[in-house]
Amino acid sequence: MKAIHVEYSPNINGVVQIPGSKNSSLALLAAACLSDETITFQGIPHIADFRVICEMGKEVGLKIKRETSGEVSIDPRFISSTEFDPEKSSLFRTAYYFIGALLAKYGKVSVGYPGGDDFVSRPIDQHIKALEMMGAEFTYHKDYYEVETKGLHGSTIYFDTITSGATINAMLAAVRAKGKTVLLNAARDPEVIDTAIFLNKIGARISGAGTDTIRITGVNRLHGATHRVIPDRLIAGSFLIAAGVVGGNVTVTDVIPEHLGSCIAKLEEIGIEIDVQDNSITAHSTGKLAASRIRTGMYPSFPTDLQQPMTTLFTQASGKSIIAEKIYPNRFQHVGQLIKMGADIRVRSGVAFVQGKSNLRGTIVSTSDIRAGISLILAGMVAEGTTYITGVEHIERGYEDVIKGFQSLGVHIRKEDIDYRFNNQFYENVQ
Repeated sequence: MKAIHVEYSPNINGVVQIPGSKNSSLALLAAACLSDETITFQGIPHIADFRVICEMGKEVGLKIKRETSGEVSIDPRFISSTEFDPEKSSLFRTAYYFIGALLAKYGKVSVGYPGGDDFVSRPIDQHIKALEMMGAEFTYHKDYYEVETKGLHGSTIYFDTITSGATINAMLAAVRAKGKTVLLNAARDPEVIDTAIFLNKIGARISGAGTDTIRITGVNRLHGATHRVIPDRLIAGSFLIAAGVVGGNVTVTDVIPEHLGSCIAKLEEIGIEIDVQDNSITAHSTGKLAASRIRTGMYPSFPTDLQQPMTTLFTQASGKSIIAEKIYPNRFQHVGQLIKMGADIRVRSGVAFVQGKSNLRGTIVSTSDIRAGISLILAGMVAEGTTYITGVEHIERGYEDVIKGFQSLGVHIRKEDIDYRFNNQFYENVQ
């Protein structure tokens, strides 16, 4: 069994180059299937979810190749089936993007139910609503669902709740639908904008991405192009938070600072010095942190995906901090693990109350999603002794090489095998 081994690592210092966005990449890889020619992407991270998509693509005739340069080419011209293996497509949440990308061209698509991070149910009702309004019919089976259409048509769709995934999926479906589609109460995330920019590059007609109203006029054909993925704002934010947890200086490069506005503002409020340049951000902290409040929300509000790392940061601040999780109220699985390490946290009705200045202790903890794993790594950096984090596969879904990134800052971290035969106590704690 793999585990991440973290030792107490105060006063970190260094520079981290930020990779392409995971969330944007997963949408773009599916969006490439809309094209009638080969697509080239730059900056797609070599994460576990990418490798699953490669396996899925191979089975249906989608050709995906990663060059030694890191570029990824996708050739959708040889797709021979749109029935994706339910088990593989359930390994990550956004397999549903292949519905929007392939439905207009092929008329029928089947995928497994959404999987991925194990922290809360993520309903796809807004996806279903949007696609049905455009002429799709859903059939549900035990392990997968099928979506069929006799022809997608434009429609005016109002999302009952702001959702990045459904906004992107509806946008993908509308690109080759007949007529005009209007998406109201649309998500404004940078990943939505990135997907729209790419689609327009290959011949789509989309306007309004980045606002709450997106208009799409369907087209009959899309051509090839080269596109660079935006940097991962969530990875960048996590490394900036790390500087506050243990003190020191951390610079993240190849970033778009505007994408991190709410994170930067909150870190400065807490007492971390932030220096913003054109494509880099530096965080400096002496370890003197003030308690604060966070209320997660859709972009440009504070992102739910940075809530868990911030929870760890608040364990080191003076006073009581409050985190209101408004996107996924049950997204607090990391709290129980932090409490095992000595944190003083109470959760009630989607709100966490964090008493600061906790003396954390290294122990054996487990993670069930990407961001919770990062929060536990940060906790291990400030904890006395050694911390072992299991569930490494969840972290690797979103980070190409999380170990190397933290090591570049001087963190004492490595991945190692744990053998239960020589450590019964480890087994008992993980259970």
